[in-house]
Amino acid sequence: MEEVLFFLAALGALGGAVGVVAMRNPFYGVLALIVHLFSLAVLFLLLTAAFVAAAQVVVYAGAVMVLYLFVVAYVGSGEGESAWEPIPGQRLLAPLLGIAVFVELSVAVLGSSLVALDSDGPEVGSGFGNPASIGHVLLEDFLLPFEASSILLLLAAVGAVVLANRRKQDAA
Repeated sequence: MEEVLFFLAALGALGGAVGVVAMRNPFYGVLALIVHLFSLAVLFLLLTAAFVAAAQVVVYAGAVMVLYLFVVAYVGSGEGESAWEPIPGQRLLAPLLGIAVFVELSVAVLGSSLVALDSDGPEVGSGFGNPASIGHVLLEDFLLPFEASSILLLLAAVGAVVLANRRKQDAA
Protein backbone atom coordinates (compact mmCIF):
# COMPACT_ATOMS: atom_id res chain seq x y z
CA MET A 1 0.00 0.00 0.00
CA GLU A 2 2.86 2.36 0.83
CA GLU A 3 4.40 1.83 -2.60
CA VAL A 4 1.14 2.64 -4.39
CA LEU A 5 0.69 5.80 -2.33
CA PHE A 6 4.29 6.80 -3.05
CA PHE A 7 3.85 6.45 -6.80
CA LEU A 8 0.52 8.29 -6.77
CA ALA A 9 2.05 11.16 -4.78
CA ALA A 10 5.09 11.18 -7.05
CA LEU A 11 2.86 11.37 -10.12
CA GLY A 12 0.90 14.19 -8.49
CA ALA A 13 4.09 16.07 -7.67
CA LEU A 14 5.48 15.66 -11.18
CA GLY A 15 2.15 16.48 -12.81
CA GLY A 16 1.73 19.58 -10.66
CA ALA A 17 5.27 20.74 -11.44
CA VAL A 18 4.77 20.24 -15.17
CA GLY A 19 1.41 22.00 -14.91
CA VAL A 20 3.03 25.04 -13.29
CA VAL A 21 5.37 25.38 -16.25
CA ALA A 22 2.94 24.36 -19.00
CA MET A 23 -0.18 26.35 -18.04
CA ARG A 24 -0.52 29.58 -19.97
CA ASN A 25 -3.09 30.98 -17.55
CA PRO A 26 -1.32 32.03 -14.31
CA PHE A 27 -4.37 31.17 -12.21
CA TYR A 28 -4.28 27.56 -13.38
CA GLY A 29 -0.51 27.56 -12.82
CA VAL A 30 -1.04 28.47 -9.17
CA LEU A 31 -3.67 25.74 -8.85
CA ALA A 32 -1.20 23.24 -10.31
CA LEU A 33 1.34 24.42 -7.74
CA ILE A 34 -1.19 23.69 -4.99
CA VAL A 35 -1.57 20.11 -6.33
CA HIS A 36 2.22 19.82 -6.33
CA LEU A 37 2.50 21.03 -2.74
CA PHE A 38 -0.19 18.65 -1.49
CA SER A 39 1.59 15.77 -3.22
CA LEU A 40 4.82 16.77 -1.51
CA ALA A 41 3.00 16.74 1.82
CA VAL A 42 1.95 13.13 1.18
CA LEU A 43 5.57 12.26 0.40
CA PHE A 44 6.65 13.89 3.67
CA LEU A 45 4.08 11.77 5.51
CA LEU A 46 5.58 8.67 3.94
CA LEU A 47 8.97 9.77 5.29
CA THR A 48 7.48 9.93 8.83
CA ALA A 49 7.86 13.70 8.89
CA ALA A 50 4.33 14.59 10.01
CA PHE A 51 5.24 18.05 11.25
CA VAL A 52 6.87 19.00 7.94
CA ALA A 53 3.84 17.65 6.05
CA ALA A 54 1.45 19.67 8.20
CA ALA A 55 3.58 22.79 7.80
CA GLN A 56 3.68 22.18 4.05
CA VAL A 57 -0.12 22.12 3.87
CA VAL A 58 -0.82 24.96 6.31
CA VAL A 59 1.94 27.37 5.32
CA TYR A 60 2.61 26.77 1.64
CA ALA A 61 -0.53 25.19 0.22
CA GLY A 62 -2.65 27.36 2.50
CA ALA A 63 -1.31 30.82 3.27
CA VAL A 64 1.32 31.36 0.58
CA MET A 65 -0.87 30.02 -2.23
CA VAL A 66 -3.75 32.24 -1.14
CA LEU A 67 -1.33 35.16 -1.33
CA TYR A 68 -0.25 34.08 -4.83
CA LEU A 69 -3.86 33.73 -5.94
CA PHE A 70 -4.62 37.26 -4.72
CA VAL A 71 -1.54 38.60 -6.53
CA VAL A 72 -2.52 36.81 -9.76
CA ALA A 73 -6.09 38.09 -9.46
CA TYR A 74 -4.85 41.63 -8.78
CA VAL A 75 -2.22 41.71 -11.51
CA GLY A 76 -4.43 40.02 -14.09
CA SER A 77 -3.68 37.39 -16.67
CA GLY A 78 -1.97 39.65 -19.20
CA GLU A 79 -4.20 38.55 -22.08
CA GLY A 80 -3.88 40.55 -25.25
CA GLU A 81 -0.20 41.38 -24.81
CA SER A 82 2.06 40.74 -27.77
CA ALA A 83 4.35 37.72 -27.71
CA TRP A 84 7.81 39.04 -26.91
CA GLU A 85 10.84 36.89 -27.57
CA PRO A 86 13.82 38.32 -25.64
CA ILE A 87 16.43 36.04 -27.24
CA PRO A 88 16.35 35.27 -30.97
CA GLY A 89 15.91 31.52 -31.47
CA GLN A 90 14.72 31.01 -27.90
CA ARG A 91 11.97 28.62 -28.96
CA LEU A 92 14.58 26.28 -30.47
CA LEU A 93 17.15 26.68 -27.70
CA ALA A 94 14.79 26.11 -24.72
CA PRO A 95 13.79 22.49 -25.49
CA LEU A 96 17.41 21.58 -26.27
CA LEU A 97 18.56 23.03 -22.97
CA GLY A 98 15.73 21.24 -21.14
CA ILE A 99 16.73 17.89 -22.68
CA ALA A 100 20.39 18.50 -21.75
CA VAL A 101 19.47 19.25 -18.12
CA PHE A 102 17.22 16.17 -18.00
CA VAL A 103 20.02 13.92 -19.29
CA GLU A 104 22.50 15.41 -16.82
CA LEU A 105 20.15 14.95 -13.86
CA SER A 106 19.30 11.41 -14.96
CA VAL A 107 22.98 10.45 -15.08
CA ALA A 108 23.57 12.02 -11.65
CA VAL A 109 20.57 10.32 -10.03
CA LEU A 110 21.20 6.92 -11.56
CA GLY A 111 24.91 7.09 -10.81
CA SER A 112 24.44 7.92 -7.14
CA SER A 113 21.29 6.02 -6.26
CA LEU A 114 22.09 2.62 -7.78
CA VAL A 115 24.53 2.05 -4.91
CA ALA A 116 21.68 2.29 -2.39
CA LEU A 117 19.48 -0.38 -3.97
CA ASP A 118 20.84 -3.17 -1.75
CA SER A 119 20.43 -1.20 1.49
CA ASP A 120 17.42 -0.77 3.75
CA GLY A 121 17.68 3.01 3.63
CA PRO A 122 18.89 5.46 6.23
CA GLU A 123 18.38 5.02 9.94
CA VAL A 124 15.83 7.56 11.16
CA GLY A 125 16.28 8.74 14.71
CA SER A 126 13.44 8.95 17.21
CA GLY A 127 13.30 12.77 17.09
CA PHE A 128 13.14 13.03 13.30
CA GLY A 129 10.40 15.36 12.12
CA ASN A 130 9.19 16.57 15.52
CA PRO A 131 8.73 20.32 16.17
CA ALA A 132 11.85 20.58 18.39
CA SER A 133 14.20 19.19 15.75
CA ILE A 134 12.61 21.27 12.99
CA GLY A 135 12.88 24.41 15.12
CA HIS A 136 16.51 23.66 15.87
CA VAL A 137 17.34 23.19 12.20
CA LEU A 138 15.41 26.24 10.97
CA LEU A 139 16.17 28.73 13.72
CA GLU A 140 19.73 27.74 14.57
CA ASP A 141 21.42 25.90 11.71
CA PHE A 142 19.65 27.57 8.76
CA LEU A 143 18.39 30.86 10.17
CA LEU A 144 19.84 33.06 7.41
CA PRO A 145 18.38 31.09 4.46
CA PHE A 146 15.06 30.75 6.30
CA GLU A 147 14.76 34.52 6.82
CA ALA A 148 16.09 35.29 3.34
CA SER A 149 13.38 33.15 1.74
CA SER A 150 10.65 34.88 3.74
CA ILE A 151 11.96 38.31 2.72
CA LEU A 152 12.18 37.15 -0.91
CA LEU A 153 8.54 36.04 -0.87
CA LEU A 154 7.48 39.39 0.61
CA LEU A 155 9.48 41.35 -1.98
CA ALA A 156 7.98 39.31 -4.83
CA ALA A 157 4.44 40.03 -3.67
CA VAL A 158 5.13 43.76 -3.17
CA GLY A 159 6.86 43.94 -6.56
CA ALA A 160 3.87 42.33 -8.28
CA VAL A 161 1.50 44.87 -6.72
CA VAL A 162 3.77 47.79 -7.72
CA LEU A 163 4.01 46.52 -11.31
CA ALA A 164 0.24 46.07 -11.47
CA ASN A 165 -0.30 49.64 -10.29
CA ARG A 166 2.10 50.94 -12.93
CA ARG A 167 0.30 49.02 -15.67
CA LYS A 168 -3.09 50.33 -14.52
CA GLN A 169 -1.77 53.91 -14.41
CA ASP A 170 -0.27 53.59 -17.90
CA ALA A 171 -3.54 52.21 -19.26
CA ALA A 172 -5.57 55.07 -17.77
